[in-house]
Amino acid sequence: MFKNVEELVRQAEEQNKRIYEIMIEQEIEQTQRSKEEILGTMAENLKVMKEAVKKGMEGVKSHSGMTGGDAKRIFDYMEKGRMLTDRTFLSAICYAIATNEVNAAMGVICATPTAGSSGVLPAVMLAAQEKLGVSDEVVVCHLFTAAAFGFVVANNASISGAAGGCQAEVGTASGMAAAALTEMAGGTPKQAAHAMAIALKNMLGLSCDPVAGLVEVPCIKRNAAGASNAMAAAEMALAGVESRIPCDEVIGAMYQIGLSMPMALKETALGGLASTDTGLWWKKKIQEM
Repeated sequence: MFKNVEELVRQAEEQNKRIYEIMIEQEIEQTQRSKEEILGTMAENLKVMKEAVKKGMEGVKSHSGMTGGDAKRIFDYMEKGRMLTDRTFLSAICYAIATNEVNAAMGVICATPTAGSSGVLPAVMLAAQEKLGVSDEVVVCHLFTAAAFGFVVANNASISGAAGGCQAEVGTASGMAAAALTEMAGGTPKQAAHAMAIALKNMLGLSCDPVAGLVEVPCIKRNAAGASNAMAAAEMALAGVESRIPCDEVIGAMYQIGLSMPMALKETALGGLASTDTGLWWKKKIQEM
C-alpha cells in the first residue's frame, strides 16, 4: 500500500516492477478481485474512451449550442497535411476535444479523473498508441500508471474543481497522462514521477470558471491544453529533465493553492471567464431556452 508518490516510486524500484504493476497489486488487495477482472474492467474503460473519441470526431453539438464540432474541424485540418507540429501532437489535441464535446453533448465518457477533465488521458494515450504501435493490452496496463498518480492526488489533495479549481481537474489529469505516457514510452518510475510533477506545476493556480455553469467553455479547450502539456512534460522527463520540486510537494502546493483560491474561481461561475460580458450573455441566453 502506498500513500504518496515517494512510496510508490520506492516500491517500484525495490521490487523491480513498473508502476502499473504496483497499482494492479493494490487493486487486487483492496477489492479482492482477480487480476483478470481488474484488467477486464480497465479494458472496458479503454473501449469507452475510444468510442467517445470516434463519436466526437464525427461531430457533436452540446444541448446549449455553445460548443461542438471543433474536433471534426481539427481532424479535417490534419487531413490537409499542413500542420505546424506533427500528427501525434495534433491527434492528442483533437482526441481531447472530441471526448469533452461528447461529454458536453451528454454522451458516455470515462471520467479520468473527472468528467470535466475526461479528454486529457484518453487523448494522450491513444495518440501515443498510434505513434508507438503498441497494443490495447499495453495501453490498459499503463492506464493503471495514471490511476496510481490519480490515487495519490485524490487522497492527498483534491480532484474537484469545486474544491480546488481546474488545476485539480485538468491539472491532475495532465499529470496522470504525463506519468502514464512516460512509463509507456519506456521511462523509469522516477521519470514518470518527474513527468507528473512537471505537468502539474505547469497548471498550478488554474481557475474553474465555467461559462453559464456548464462544463463546456473553457473546459473543452483546456483539455486540449492539458493533453499538450502532458506530452511536453513526458518528453522532458524522458530526456532526463527533473522537477526541482518533488512530486509530492507539488501536489501539496496544488492543495494549498486550492484552499486559498477565491470561491468565485471554483466552479461557481461567478468569476473569470464566466463573468465576462460574453460569458454573461451566454448565461442569459441559456436560461431563456
